[in-house]
Amino acid sequence: MFRFRPPAEKTKLELLIDELLDNMATTEPDSDEYAKMVKQLKKLYALKDTDRPKGPSADTMLIVGGNLAVTLLVVGHERANIITSKALNFLHKAR
Repeated sequence: MFRFRPPAEKTKLELLIDELLDNMATTEPDSDEYAKMVKQLKKLYALKDTDRPKGPSADTMLIVGGNLAVTLLVVGHERANIITSKALNFLHKAR
């Protein structure tokens, strides 16, 4: 029923973050070099946040909602008044 998804390979950005964290572990926390590494780490995490895939757009959600509304209206009408049409003919294709 549920498929096991193997862990995804790390991206180059994630590998850079890991490498920077390893370097930070061997550097004294009160040094100037450590402060530079912290700034770089913040920049890398900001880049990682922008890499995340976005959800569906508003246009896509509008098409899905419209298709669902048309389907429900046609099925409701067919339940009350028997018609030999199909609801799928009224649906718009997503681009």
